Amino acid sequence: MGEARQSASSGNKFESQIGFSRALRVGDQVAVSGTAPVGDDGGTVGVGDLYVQTVRCFDIAERALAQVGASIGDVVRTRIMLTDITRWAEAGQAHSERFADVRPASTFIEVSALIDPDWLVEIEVDAIVTADS
Repeated sequence: MGEARQSASSGNKFESQIGFSRALRVGDQVAVSGTAPVGDDGGTVGVGDLYVQTVRCFDIAERALAQVGASIGDVVRTRIMLTDITRWAEAGQAHSERFADVRPASTFIEVSALIDPDWLVEIEVDAIVTADS
């Protein structure tokens, strides 16, 4: 039998509707699902403000990491999906503020749309938890 699976939830309605975990840890590997700028009330945080939305996505991802015993320092890859790649610097600023010391591998890509038209960004995070964490 494989290693135990440990999952995290943010309470977002899409988790149960689609059938996924916000984060999943198996052994030392953690994957955080595509995370959008959703507020505790279910609405979009920072409508029109890409920087604020990116910060919100990282806040949600960081909480999910903590739920499975990981931290920002364990992050090895980020994927930033933007609906307008010309605004990459706004998301990049939020990324730099969160990961200046971690410096994970990172990819910024443009997508044609996200589930909610008010979402300008969605983020995925991968982490490896080490004994030093």
